[in-house]
Amino acid sequence: MHFISALVIFGILVQSTKSDPGESAVPVTCSMRGMDLKTESAQVQCPPGCTEQQLSVYGNAIYAAVSSVCGAAIHRGVIGSNGGTVSLRRLPGNQNYQASYANGVQSQPLTKWSSSFSVSKFKTREMEVSGKPVSTKASAASRRQKKTPEKSTGNKDCKAEIAFLLDGSSNIGQRRFNLQKNFVAKVALMLGIGTEGPHMGVVQASEQPKTEFYLKNFTAAKDVVFAVKEISFKGGNSNIGKAVKHTAQSFFTNANGVRKGIPKVMVVFIDGWPSDNIEEAGMIAREYGINVFIVSVAPPAPEELGMVQDVAFIDKAVCKNNSFFSFHMQNWFGTTKYAKPLAQKLCTHEQLFCSKTCYNSVNIAFLIDGSSSVGDQNFRLMLEFMSNIVRSFEVSDVGAKVAAIQFTYDQRLEFGLSDYSNKDDVLRAIYNIRYMSGGTATGDAINFALRNVFQPAKDGHNKNFLVIITDGQSYDDVRGPAITAQRSGVTVYSVGVAWAPLEDLKDMASEPKNSHTFFTREFPGLEQIYSSIIRGICRDYLDSHK
Repeated sequence: MHFISALVIFGILVQSTKSDPGESAVPVTCSMRGMDLKTESAQVQCPPGCTEQQLSVYGNAIYAAVSSVCGAAIHRGVIGSNGGTVSLRRLPGNQNYQASYANGVQSQPLTKWSSSFSVSKFKTREMEVSGKPVSTKASAASRRQKKTPEKSTGNKDCKAEIAFLLDGSSNIGQRRFNLQKNFVAKVALMLGIGTEGPHMGVVQASEQPKTEFYLKNFTAAKDVVFAVKEISFKGGNSNIGKAVKHTAQSFFTNANGVRKGIPKVMVVFIDGWPSDNIEEAGMIAREYGINVFIVSVAPPAPEELGMVQDVAFIDKAVCKNNSFFSFHMQNWFGTTKYAKPLAQKLCTHEQLFCSKTCYNSVNIAFLIDGSSSVGDQNFRLMLEFMSNIVRSFEVSDVGAKVAAIQFTYDQRLEFGLSDYSNKDDVLRAIYNIRYMSGGTATGDAINFALRNVFQPAKDGHNKNFLVIITDGQSYDDVRGPAITAQRSGVTVYSVGVAWAPLEDLKDMASEPKNSHTFFTREFPGLEQIYSSIIRGICRDYLDSHK
């Protein structure tokens, strides 16, 4: 978010001592950059909690304007975890911004940037007032700033969150690395980076992955191009798999600028072949809903294939092995002709198959035992088990959906798949479920779930899952209702506690039985099971889309 229009007030010197010292400070986000400010000086109000975020800071005392203002203020010791008012002053561009660690913030080095800023503690207005005439220069600067600079909205037809993963290994070398950066800059210009268009960031792969800049750092193509050309070559092994895994797990987050509902794309450049295994990393990326493209340059020659861990590494890493997600260039020379075709692929949303994931494309119904043998305290542990599973999924009106049924001899629909469209509401509804107490009729409860939860959702596109949690023997048949549910497209997980017979659990569970059946002797043991259920749901989802 930019605050340019609001910051024009800082060109005016204050003459009254009767107001609160910080009333003219404009509230900003933790990630607001110095370059977003166009006045010569300003006072901004940083919110609490910025110390908990990963903020981009470049330099020491004098900070590159691409740095977070609040991050620089924390690094400088001007504010702490509670935030506060910061005085900021614009400075000319600089070279060789130095990295340093201070106050819990690790600033990064930067070769050069076009403008800088410094931060200091906010001075009260009493200290600012003097008997000297007010300078007319400040008011002139204020007048110049009343025209809000034009923002680049970008290509609205190509909304995507794109991570370019550069090959920074010794395989490529400094010269070809520079050619690679030039190519990425050309693609960035073709994409139409902008506030309402695609956003992009860069990760460099070598021995260890390094995030060069995030999606939130730049929203104008010219700034992206400049930042790309400033990236320094690292060298080392070509650990592409490690970099893909790092990017999938830590790059595409809300804190780093990911927008809700926008496709996530990773463009991986490989010069030659990777040093590590890339198959597992590709699977993780798909689980996170990331569309992985591989741009391979100078693929291994026939006589070099013996040195490659897996000759099919491209097919195993891409989103889908259908030729759309793989892109080949013979070398780094004359690559201009490839920039537009690659950009067009990245903007073809209907082909980005991996945007739908197990986390946003499943219906999960919980069938929970409310019999008298459970007890109120253990019942709360069951609810916490459910909540732990739900927290991993992206609940929304177009995403994952959750339902809950409590059963004894009777059944009670606590809430259906369409009752709540966000995760917080689902978690609140789970917390508010009240313990019934009674007997145990699990088979009837499965039939009830099929009629009242899954049948109304039969025309939807989400994959259906039923998680049964019980602590004892059912008084009715469970095998028949479970088979009916599975034939209707419902994947069943059975979770038994204490006296639940293993035979019943396996009768209810989907195939393969061993990976869909879980047992713990005591209710606190559910804490050790929920992550396996989540992984299993994702595995089943991926298997159903092969």
